[in-house]
Amino acid sequence: MLSWPKPPGVSRQAACHFCDTLHEFSPVDEGMAARCVRCGGLLYQNRPASLARASAFSLAALLLMALAHVFPFLTMDAAGMRRELTLTGAASALMDEGAPVLGAAVVLFTMITPVMLAGGMIYVCLPLMFGRAAPGARVTTRWMYLSEPWNMVEVFLLGVLVSLLKLAKVADVHFSIGFWAFAGVMLCMAGAVAGIDREELWDRLEVADS
Repeated sequence: MLSWPKPPGVSRQAACHFCDTLHEFSPVDEGMAARCVRCGGLLYQNRPASLARASAFSLAALLLMALAHVFPFLTMDAAGMRRELTLTGAASALMDEGAPVLGAAVVLFTMITPVMLAGGMIYVCLPLMFGRAAPGARVTTRWMYLSEPWNMVEVFLLGVLVSLLKLAKVADVHFSIGFWAFAGVMLCMAGAVAGIDREELWDRLEVADS
């Protein structure tokens, strides 16, 4: 696999996120990590097969997101009636019930943001596997990490599970393919973000642009 490249130019320093101790920055071998000499906190690490892992998890997240939209999310049986709920149907129902802001938040934070994050990861990391930087990769990377805190797939799933505790008393609720696909999206997004260190990604972009 590609080693962590060292960008040309002046030396850099890395600050500990816990105690703010400054360290001379230097790339580490694959599978190794740099830790603070004062408190032992993690500074950065070179994850094995980082680019391949980030690209693979992101691609899997996009495929699972497509399945989550195609198939029903939940199926409810009550009083001899069956109703299937989809992700877009949930957002639409919130808007129709007088909560347009909440419905728009569901669309933005559970549909648009994960797609942007996974798509941006593929757009940036896949060309870097061949030592090249895609056009606008730096801007895409900035937006990608800005959108990361707003990726609330796990929050949505937690809210669904809490709601099911109440719905189970009045209806028979069954998880459909869309639910399990969405749960897979959550796991894949976590794997994609954790697949590559930010410092390593910026170093690779700097070397590929030089």
